[in-house]
Amino acid sequence: MRPVSKNTVMTMEAYRSQAEVLVKSYLLADTLVPFTSVVGGILACKLVYDLTQLISMFYFRTYASLTKIQRTEWNNRGMSTVHSIFITATSLYFVFWSDLFSDRLAGPVTFRHSPLSTFYLGVSVGYFLSDLGMIFWLYPSLGGMEYVIHHSLSGIAVAYSMASGEGQLYTYMVLISEITTPEINMRWFLDTSGMKKSAAYLINGVVIFIAWLVARVLLFVYLFYHVYLHYHQVTGAFSAHVFNLYLQLSKESPTSDSSEHLSPPLS
Repeated sequence: MRPVSKNTVMTMEAYRSQAEVLVKSYLLADTLVPFTSVVGGILACKLVYDLTQLISMFYFRTYASLTKIQRTEWNNRGMSTVHSIFITATSLYFVFWSDLFSDRLAGPVTFRHSPLSTFYLGVSVGYFLSDLGMIFWLYPSLGGMEYVIHHSLSGIAVAYSMASGEGQLYTYMVLISEITTPEINMRWFLDTSGMKKSAAYLINGVVIFIAWLVARVLLFVYLFYHVYLHYHQVTGAFSAHVFNLYLQLSKESPTSDSSEHLSPPLS
C-alpha cells in the first residue's frame, strides 16, 4: 500500500478544519440555525423524493404500472419514511442518551436547548413544510383536511420549539412517535403492490400494533410522568410567559402611556 504523503495529510487536515469552521460559523451559528436547518430540510426532502423515484423505477416492477398520482404518493411516502427514521433516531438520542436534558444539570429542563438540537428540529420543520406544500398542490389527492390540520399543527409546534428553544425535550418525546410512520407506509406500499394477502403484510401489521403500543401509548404515559416530576418547572415556564406578556401589554397600552404623562414630577 502506497504511504500517504505529508502534504496530502496537511491538505486533508486543512479541508477538515475549514469544514468545521463552516459548520460552526454558519450551519450551527445561533442566529442562522433556524434558517439553515429549515432550508436544509426542504432540500433534503427534494433529494429523497427524487432518489425514491429513481430507485423505484429500477428496482420495483410495480412502480411503472402505477398511475401518476400513485407514483407521486409513492415518492412522497418514501420521503416521509426517511424523515421518520431520521427524526426518531435523533429524538431517541436526545431524550435517552444525551446529557442535554439530564436531571444532573442545573436549571429547568424546559428551557434547555443546543445549536444541534435546534438544527434537527429545523430539519423536521422543513419536512412538514415540504409535505404540506405537496398536499396543498395536489389537494385532495394526497390527503384531505385532516392531513392539512395535522401537518399544520405539528409544524407550528415544532417550529415554535425550534425558534424559542423552549420545551425541546417534550417536543422530541412526541416526535419519537414518528416510529410508526415507516410501518404505516409499508402497509400502503404492500397494498398498492398487490401484496395484501402476503406474509409480509401480516408481519407488518403485527409490527404496527407493537410500535403503536410503545410509541403512542406507553411513551405518552412516560411523557406525562416526566411532566409530573418536573411540574414546577413546566408551570414556572408557563407563568414566565404570562408575566412577560403582561409586561409587554402594559408597556404598549395607552393607559400606561397617559399615566406616565400625568404623573407629577419628583421634587
